[in-house]
Amino acid sequence: MKIVRSPRRFAAAAAAAATATAVLLSGCSGAGTPAADSAPTPTATVGTAAAPSPSPTPKPSGADDPALQPFYGQQIVWAACADSPKTPKIDEAQFQCGKLRVPLDYEAPAADAIEIALSRRQAARADQRVGSLVVNPGGPGGSGVGHLQHSALYREGVLRDRFDVVGFDPRGVGDSAPVRCLDDKAQDDWDSSDSRNGTRGSTLAGGCAAGAGKLLPHVGTRDVARDMDVLRAALGEPKLNYLGFSYGTYIGTRYAEQFPDRVGRVVLDGAVDPTTTVFDNTVLQTISFEKSLNAFAADCVERTGCSLGSDPAKAAGKLAAFLDGLKDKPLKTPSGRQLTAWSGWTGTMTALYGDKDNWEYLRSAVAQAMKGNGSQLLALADSYYGREADGSHGNGADAYAAIFCADPMAAPPTEARFQAAKEQLHQQAPLITAHFADEDLFDPDCRSWPYKPTEQLKPLGPTGSSPILVVGSTGDPATPYAWAEKLAGMLTNGTLLTREGEGHTGYGKNACTKDAVDAYLTTGQVPAKGTRCS
Repeated sequence: MKIVRSPRRFAAAAAAAATATAVLLSGCSGAGTPAADSAPTPTATVGTAAAPSPSPTPKPSGADDPALQPFYGQQIVWAACADSPKTPKIDEAQFQCGKLRVPLDYEAPAADAIEIALSRRQAARADQRVGSLVVNPGGPGGSGVGHLQHSALYREGVLRDRFDVVGFDPRGVGDSAPVRCLDDKAQDDWDSSDSRNGTRGSTLAGGCAAGAGKLLPHVGTRDVARDMDVLRAALGEPKLNYLGFSYGTYIGTRYAEQFPDRVGRVVLDGAVDPTTTVFDNTVLQTISFEKSLNAFAADCVERTGCSLGSDPAKAAGKLAAFLDGLKDKPLKTPSGRQLTAWSGWTGTMTALYGDKDNWEYLRSAVAQAMKGNGSQLLALADSYYGREADGSHGNGADAYAAIFCADPMAAPPTEARFQAAKEQLHQQAPLITAHFADEDLFDPDCRSWPYKPTEQLKPLGPTGSSPILVVGSTGDPATPYAWAEKLAGMLTNGTLLTREGEGHTGYGKNACTKDAVDAYLTTGQVPAKGTRCS
């Protein structure tokens, strides 16, 4: 059986589940309190994307290593973005693209260098410009370039008007020295197979070693955060303004820990606990998805024509039994591909990333599947894995494993912890784990990985005096609310903003949350302690 992997592909999952624009609801309690001083950068004139143009000369970065000065002193050449035939067309006049050179190995910066893919959308109101805002959608494996260019979050409002919003593909992802492990056929088999023969981890590890061995030691989040500081300097910003979602909160946390004096206005939405292992996070995430599955099923039976019946006590079990049954009887689809139990569960969990307004699509997909057509659930699974209509794949799945296995969070559990986790899951997530295979708890499975990280998991270090805003949603299945509470408490100057509601991450889900985040980013004003948006 498949559960959704640890927080990744937020943008694709949310977009696939969404069938309508989320309704903005009011309900924010609590007044804001002033933050520590974080001066805006000077206003810049908005240029056009038609002709290449260099960034302003960067301000001194304060980098200690003279060998890094060529990287910190570089200027980004911005030019028109090339449209991709595999993604929705963008308005080329609205976006610019560029490259950032960074060391492959920060311990040997004079050796090999790689390029980080960038995209920028300049502030619509240059006279009100605050500065640059770097954004990341999560993953690991999510493209920040694609997120910026296709997310509705940046099309209007404060972020559109007052910031040069910059998205980047983290190293190993998208167009930034991508990790490639499996070809398209092998990836299809990987994404849909119900076979539990214990070889999945070694299959991926072998492919990554052959296709990306040189990159594997250098794609961890610590190095991604260091790249982000080079980007900050190249943008001419004395401090980093950042909006990170899901796994993107881990990037932001690692940045604040390494560069506490360069933290500007940082928002971490859908927090990942930086002090626990991927294994332990998977356990808690599975329990959260079980709660969301039950909430979805209970909501469904209140609606006319629900395919799960009318009994709220049995509805979630009926859905789980149907999905489990696909292992023996997969559904054919008009495309000729099959909906397996693995892909059926993946599609279902992908839809649960969205809030209640987006559950309509899942109700439709489940009803269609129960009538014998698995097309909609398979489409949801495809969106999660980044599969295109022509059968090609991005490298999100490969990068997901490579990045997590390079991080200290990859540390495996003891045998005693492993057995205790299985018992906990069978008690608190019985529907998802009814036919659990042991290897399902290792996702990604780093036990046979060709590279073992040398960095050890440790308590979070000082993150600077600048306030950092953490956003947590009470019904978030992918990054449980408890993680947001914990992260806000660990940060040197963390403030927790709570969104009461279902779905992954909070910004843009209601007016209260959006207004509070916008106010912090533009003025430095953090919400009052205990602020809750409903």
